[in-house]
Amino acid sequence: MAAVWVIGFVEGAAVHAFDVLTGGLHAYAWWPLPSQVLFHALLVLDPLAAVLVARARPAGAWLGAGVMVADLTANWWANWHDVVRHPLDYLRGVVGLPAMTLFGLFVFVTAAPLRREFLRTGPYAGAAPRAQEA
Repeated sequence: MAAVWVIGFVEGAAVHAFDVLTGGLHAYAWWPLPSQVLFHALLVLDPLAAVLVARARPAGAWLGAGVMVADLTANWWANWHDVVRHPLDYLRGVVGLPAMTLFGLFVFVTAAPLRREFLRTGPYAGAAPRAQEA
């Protein structure tokens, strides 16, 4: 399960890196400004999520889920008009919005179990739980 996460987030980082390398800082100029900022931030957040998950850090599960919420929200927001007008165009192929959505669903479904597994077997296994703050 963790390997799928790592591959997915590395692939996402590579796509955003390619976009910026080929389009410069204005690679996402046609997107809404919050999406532009997010897509540039994903150059750091995607690899960070991959590294945390690869190192079995529990925070990687929450970071990955949060990244996917933001990424899917931005992509669906910007593509919504076209999806409604031409929904079958988005069902073809294994890249783009359908692939991202499937990966996002996988991340959402597996985030809590992955975090629990990291707590059980990862570098924090056996650590005393922190006391609840009042």
